[in-house]
Amino acid sequence: MTRWLRAPILTATLFVVWLLLTGTVAAGPALLGAILAWWLPHLLVPFTPGAPLKRPGRIVALAVVVLRDIVVSNIDVARRILGPERALAPGFVRVPLAISDPRAIVALASIVTMTPGTLSADIAPDGSHLVVHALHVTDPDALVAAIKARYEVPLKEIFE
Repeated sequence: MTRWLRAPILTATLFVVWLLLTGTVAAGPALLGAILAWWLPHLLVPFTPGAPLKRPGRIVALAVVVLRDIVVSNIDVARRILGPERALAPGFVRVPLAISDPRAIVALASIVTMTPGTLSADIAPDGSHLVVHALHVTDPDALVAAIKARYEVPLKEIFE
């Protein structure tokens, strides 16, 4: 079964996302979606590390935090962009990483980039830190602490 269906959850997720993106459950598009959803996990096997997730159930809690942060950040960014220019204090911060799993580091960089007002600018070659650009930085230590507490700690639980 594992050879035929490499990643059942990923396959199901890809298929549902395909249906949502196409907006139809007609036979042709649904069949194409099913084939792609089955084939992509097979194609990606050489690129995925073999270590299983430690606490996959924690992903849902992290997703809730990230979605909430995206909504709140959207409102904050809109308020700052539409307000006076002095409401902006862009800057770069260096976030030291306690995670070492490459999947966790990439997930953290992606989460930071998905959250409006922040962008992952660089990952150190040795994985020791992440450079983040933020639209408004008044207290760099507070931003680093928030990223570590809200995203890095759950990612460490999930991957390490």
